[in-house]
Amino acid sequence: MKKSLVIVVWTLVTFLGCKISTPGKIETRAAQTAKKVTIGGKDWKNPVPNTNEALEAGAAYFRQYCQACHGADGHRTGVLFADTMSPPVPDLASEDVQDYTDGQLKWVIQNGIRFTGMPGWEGILKDEEMWYMVRYIRNLPVRADASEAMRR
Repeated sequence: MKKSLVIVVWTLVTFLGCKISTPGKIETRAAQTAKKVTIGGKDWKNPVPNTNEALEAGAAYFRQYCQACHGADGHRTGVLFADTMSPPVPDLASEDVQDYTDGQLKWVIQNGIRFTGMPGWEGILKDEEMWYMVRYIRNLPVRADASEAMRR
């Protein structure tokens, strides 16, 4: 009898505790702080000059590898699932993202972020290609509507 009761209680606690919900403010802030502490590359310097050619190359790499989740403009434009991810896909123009150094952005592109949908691209992209993408992220276009972003 006791064993059955323990199993029933354990099952109820497990299923009630598995309710999916949006993280609260404290949980969100803790996760953001943990990311900032664990993301490397803070002192890495971007060797790619800030030129129109570099931005165009960065935009091309970005559209190929990042557009599906971040939208062609980096603002999640046209990404229907962006808010349903846990954590939500960030707008790359947001203060949280733009506060990272260039090296930290490159580190995220290279290594991804554990427990999020952000994959690491090391071994797929060359270092220079990732640095071009960082240049693009630093110079994102103004938020566009979905059809305009797709034409770029």
